[in-house]
Amino acid sequence: MVFDVKMDFTKKARLVAGGHLTDAQSSMTYSSVVPRDSVRLALMLADLNGLEVLVGDVGNAYLNAPCREKIWFRGGDKVGRKDRGAVCVVTRALYGLKSSGSSWHATLAQLLRDMGFEDTKADPDMWQRPATKKDGTKYYELALVYVNDILIVSENPRPVMMEISKSFPIKEESIGPPDTYLGTQVYQHSLPEGRLSWAMSSEKYVKNAV
Repeated sequence: MVFDVKMDFTKKARLVAGGHLTDAQSSMTYSSVVPRDSVRLALMLADLNGLEVLVGDVGNAYLNAPCREKIWFRGGDKVGRKDRGAVCVVTRALYGLKSSGSSWHATLAQLLRDMGFEDTKADPDMWQRPATKKDGTKYYELALVYVNDILIVSENPRPVMMEISKSFPIKEESIGPPDTYLGTQVYQHSLPEGRLSWAMSSEKYVKNAV
């Protein structure tokens, strides 16, 4: 069991596989995530182009990816009498294995490519694809990925999120405008001319830390 304190100070415990006992190559384990600077740029681009922002959380993300390591175990009591003592091969990227993060990253990346997205040159976890507004204006839809947290910037982001949910289960209660992303408070505030603009703040984080 692994116990962790997340970036927003919430606590989480999870039963995981004993990945510390495996010897995976470093090329199988590296997995990048989107940085806060890219999130700030995406929110700025949303403001400048009059686009909406939507977030969603893929449930049990790693289990949607194949296991890259060759791992097996002897079935215990939990597998039932028939398979007790049998050789069981791990086929899904279980939490705790060294290669699971990288495998999930590659699986989601392939889906985004199939949807027409391309990763940007400056950030491999900030994806873009050409789109056209109802008024004929051309722009780029954006998809930002932090492990299983996906942020979509588009004139109409919900269909994009629903397209992703056809392949991976996205928690319905997690879909909506962002209020927190990467442990940072996200909100819209009114500018002097009355227009709403996206902003990020560490106020909630500091209060929780204190």
